[in-house]
Amino acid sequence: MKFRLSLLVLAFCALGIAVSQDRFDSSKILTLEKDWNTAYKGGDVARMNTLLADDFIITIEDGRTFSKSGYIAFNGNSTVRVDVSEMSDLKIRIHGNTAVVTGAYHEKGTAQGKPYEYQDRFTDVWTKIAGQWQLLASQYSIPAKQ
Repeated sequence: MKFRLSLLVLAFCALGIAVSQDRFDSSKILTLEKDWNTAYKGGDVARMNTLLADDFIITIEDGRTFSKSGYIAFNGNSTVRVDVSEMSDLKIRIHGNTAVVTGAYHEKGTAQGKPYEYQDRFTDVWTKIAGQWQLLASQYSIPAKQ
């Protein structure tokens, strides 16, 4: 009986540690999402370089895809000015060394002198590489008009 009770106590302790780690990782991912958003809005390509995994891939609103280097070059385009870059309705799911973030995104600015505005949904996939969370994949889509 004591042995079963000890195993039960150990199981609850392990569960508590896992839940605590997930909360820590969720908080870290939320901070990184905000950091990436800030880096994007400010055109901070150096910070983006540290946040994005080497094999990062993104699909943007018009369906184009970019690798890490392609996206950083695209973001460094001086003809684009991002005035609004807001995330909302963020949901984070952690599965081991992988985190999936979904949410809503609003962006407004000018590109080549012309105004633009997006109201998107997005999915970001983060992975822990050598103990550090990095963004592996990102998908943005414009919801169909209802």
